[in-house]
Amino acid sequence: MKPVISSIEIENRVIVAKYHRLMVGAKVVLVEKASDRHLPETVTRVASRVPVGALRIRLPDAIKPGTYFLKAFNGHGEQAAQSVDFEIG
Repeated sequence: MKPVISSIEIENRVIVAKYHRLMVGAKVVLVEKASDRHLPETVTRVASRVPVGALRIRLPDAIKPGTYFLKAFNGHGEQAAQSVDFEIG
């Protein structure tokens, strides 16, 4: 079964993303949709050995309003999952 980023919530410039089947060490990064640019200051790693959980990503002030999505990469650097698009206001 494929890994999934199942839901996104944003409150007070913190993204909470629920995931399924992402393995320990997977890297998740915020991507600006318009430019497809990965924002390295938002990279976080799955630390839990349990393949179901949630990640928290604090948005730096430099992140501008727009449409974004999250992209997850496995330990080999291959894309594992992508979230739906969401707006940051």
